[in-house]
Formats: sequence, structure tokens, C-alpha cells
Amino acid sequence: MATRPVEIGPAGLHTARAIEHLRLVRGLTQQQLAARCTALGRPMTNTALSRTERARRRCDIDDLVVIATALGIPAGTLLLPLPSVTSGDREGC
Repeated sequence: MATRPVEIGPAGLHTARAIEHLRLVRGLTQQQLAARCTALGRPMTNTALSRTERARRRCDIDDLVVIATALGIPAGTLLLPLPSVTSGDREGC
């Protein structure tokens, strides 16, 4: 009997968006972030990171921790709601 892959749920979808959002805020490419993860001891390709951000690949806890570390944030930050950005927040940037 063949098994179906487990679908990515709401928390996984949110985390995928958060990873992409924070990577872009930090001005990093997928290749740069993947290289940081690899340098931290968790080999990751930019393809794997791209699939994670698009919710085509599950982000396990080890990936979550190393991605957060590479972004310079606590891992729990990727699980929290993203801050909303208003036009006033962008002034002076």
C-alpha cells in the first residue's frame, strides 16, 4: 500500500512565507542563505531553500533552527505573525 506525503499545514505555509520575507528583508539571495546554512553545518542547496519557501518541501526542525540562525533571529520568530508594513513604516529607509 503506497503512502501519500503529508500535506504542509497552515503553520508550515506561514513559516515558508516568513523565511522568504525575512530573507528578503536581510537582502539575501536564496543562494546566500543556503550557503550560510551549509557553513553552519546543515548542508542546504538554494533549490532546497526555494522549495521550502514555496512550501513544496517540508521544513523540519533542524532546517528551521539553522535557517533562523543564518538569518540572525531566534527560531521562534519564524512561527510568529509577520509584522505588517505600512507606507509610514517605509519612510526614511
